[in-house]
Amino acid sequence: MGPVLAGVLQLLALIAALALAHKPLGTYMARVYSSDKHWRVEKWIYKGIGANPDTEMPWSAYLRGVLAFSAVGVLLLYLLQRLQGVLPGSLGFSSIDPDQAFNTAVSFVTNTNWQSYYGEQAMGHVVQTAGLAVQNFVSAAVGIAVAVALVRGFARSRTGELGNFWSDLVRGVVRVLVPLAFVAAIVLAACGVIQNFSGIHEVGQFMGGTQEWNGGAVASQEVIKELGTNGGGYFNANSAHPFENPTPFSNLFEIFLILVIPFSLTRTFGVMVGSVKQGYAILATMVTIWLGFTALMMWTEFAHHGPAPQIAGGAYEGKEVRFGVGASSIFAVATTLTSTGAVDSFHSSYTGLGGGIAMLGMMLGEIAPGGTGSGLYGMLIMAVIAVFIAGLMVGRTPEYLGKKIGTREIKFAACYILVTPALVLVLTAIATALPIPAHSMTNSGAHGFSEILYAYTSAANNNGSAFAGLNADTQWFNTTLGIAMLLGRFLPMIFVLALAGSLAGQKPVPDTAGTLRTEKPLFTGLLAGAILIITGLTYFPALALGPLAEGLAS
Repeated sequence: MGPVLAGVLQLLALIAALALAHKPLGTYMARVYSSDKHWRVEKWIYKGIGANPDTEMPWSAYLRGVLAFSAVGVLLLYLLQRLQGVLPGSLGFSSIDPDQAFNTAVSFVTNTNWQSYYGEQAMGHVVQTAGLAVQNFVSAAVGIAVAVALVRGFARSRTGELGNFWSDLVRGVVRVLVPLAFVAAIVLAACGVIQNFSGIHEVGQFMGGTQEWNGGAVASQEVIKELGTNGGGYFNANSAHPFENPTPFSNLFEIFLILVIPFSLTRTFGVMVGSVKQGYAILATMVTIWLGFTALMMWTEFAHHGPAPQIAGGAYEGKEVRFGVGASSIFAVATTLTSTGAVDSFHSSYTGLGGGIAMLGMMLGEIAPGGTGSGLYGMLIMAVIAVFIAGLMVGRTPEYLGKKIGTREIKFAACYILVTPALVLVLTAIATALPIPAHSMTNSGAHGFSEILYAYTSAANNNGSAFAGLNADTQWFNTTLGIAMLLGRFLPMIFVLALAGSLAGQKPVPDTAGTLRTEKPLFTGLLAGAILIITGLTYFPALALGPLAEGLAS
């Protein structure tokens, strides 16, 4: 079997698995967030944190819950890292430096999981399990909660209430993420992913010296890393490490975990607004973009010019030989079109155009299918923009799901789509203009510029993957990337929840002959076009200086 055929067959198997999971998982999540009953364990949690889960919240109170919970998470994770040197189970590792502790705390709380450290050489068992793994669960649940609040904004009318943040948070963890992670962790452990609390031990002789590895609860953390679209690896090599991802099957299963909740949330959306066709329209847009990016990535990596790639049958540099070019390309697109950031190959070693495709996936806003929750609310924001554009074309007040998109709503949507590009482009410009950040670049020219552009794109979009070659463990990058992660996560959430509150307060508008049918293929095409055009106009000059210049020169 040739490598191209192998890649295509893996893609088809992945599509089949996602299709089978879409309806049952999406419907189940809709029931979870629509139920008025609480499980006993949930009641214990509510009592412990002093929350009343039956109290409805306006968007401002919902937002305060999101920000307060996340702020406490940053503080606790920062303190845990700073105290690591005196904690049991630290494996002899010292406490984390202040700038790196800040960066890591912000990274995991914002669902970014950017890592400027070597996981197996810096973090002990307590920080990994009680700190980083916990945030993998709750940060993903926060994203889903915000998406559900926006869906309620479309579904409800004449009320300013969006549900209860604490109830949505707890249900996301207890009823969705923990059960799925438990089952998936058993699958990964059966594949050979390690799960233990062993210390540092010698694993063999290599080139005249010894090599040492520490164990860890890797299978359980690997699962939520993918399932929650987090991305932080237990080991520095991330999902290219055989302790995290030992076989081609585990590789394909991890890609499935990355995509299954974001794609299934479109079904949740359709059920909650009372029209599954609307969910299918959003799903169709996501799938179209995802398949298009996957096809382009496989083409650039298989058909790269040059004698070595032609003889090898593809651009194998930086790719794990256990998986090959096809599986690595599928993984790269999945991880950058979501907010995952996990890697089973190194994007810096991709062809110039391949690296640009990975970057553009993040620049789209990671909405095809995007992160857990963040992908859905990002796509719904773009849907609001698309119906507004359609309304301008025909001279009608735009409507979406029975809600008018007026001046207030379009301002919130416009602010949402402008925040991340502003962070990426401004911080990239400053970093390339100053002498100190440039010293962290391993490469010069277009590829060196791509290293910095990729870093800020990854941070501001809460992705977490990186172009290998940039030394990001400096005070400059730890601080500025941390700021980009904070603002890139929570400023958009402010506008999402404000939009949700505005929509929930409206009365429904009846359909007329001039109403745009947003469940039809025409709207899917309009939405996909709006996403690509808006992103292209925003980022094209920066892409032209980096990956496009490198790709055209090769």
